[in-house]
Amino acid sequence: MFGKNIALLVCFGLMSHFLNAQTLKIMTYNIRLDVASDGENDWTHRKDFFTGQLQFYAPDVFGVQEAKPNQVLDIAVALPQYGYVGIGREGIGKGESSNIFYAKEKFKVLESSTFWLSETPDVISMGWDAACNRVCTYALLKNVQNNKLIWVFNTHLDHMGEQARTKGLELILSRIEKLNSKKYPVILMGDFNSEPEAERIIALKNRMNDSRTISKEKPFGPYGTFNDFKYNEATSLLIDYIFLSKGKAVTVNKYAVLSDAKDLKYPSDHFPVFVEINYE
Repeated sequence: MFGKNIALLVCFGLMSHFLNAQTLKIMTYNIRLDVASDGENDWTHRKDFFTGQLQFYAPDVFGVQEAKPNQVLDIAVALPQYGYVGIGREGIGKGESSNIFYAKEKFKVLESSTFWLSETPDVISMGWDAACNRVCTYALLKNVQNNKLIWVFNTHLDHMGEQARTKGLELILSRIEKLNSKKYPVILMGDFNSEPEAERIIALKNRMNDSRTISKEKPFGPYGTFNDFKYNEATSLLIDYIFLSKGKAVTVNKYAVLSDAKDLKYPSDHFPVFVEINYE
């Protein structure tokens, strides 16, 4: 009898854990800015397949990078089930942005903002040795079903400035620490323009978990995330990431780099990173 009671308690504990855990599908996607010089790979040729891909995988939350205002509008119109936060790096409705899209039926935004990766992050500015303005957009999302909260940060580090990438990432981590005083789970994603061997990425792994390395299932798809629209060449450059706060509160069930194509064309010059996580 005693043994049966113990078994029931263990079973109840496991059930309670699974009931408390929330499963989410997360995606980060550098969508390639809308520029006419891309020719047959420009946004007008890609947007329908791009939004169709998002419709199919149906992430609960996804972050985009390099999104021009018209691209943000195109995504919002094609996928009305999502709300979004974030502004352009040149100001509201100007320049590329790193928006966070979220499923409106699942989440309510409690807090959100965009800051610049610079010495003056609260005003439009360029930082350190960067080639252009860079931003990070964040949101505190509340799950409307169980009231659980999670922070999401989305960014695009500079493609030229070594110091700007390092200092920008340090700024983001300090902002996370300042905002997350109640220690909610955190997602940090984006195009970091840094390979895993870079010192800044190694340092980041000491503070947060790389979703690829802690996935319970073997990572699916190609290793690299930057394809440069070159369909017939292997993709080996990994620069897009989804990082998660350390601890038992967040686990990764699946990790994938999605290399979907149509008519030998990719929907962007980056592949999206897609993960399924549990968080408490």
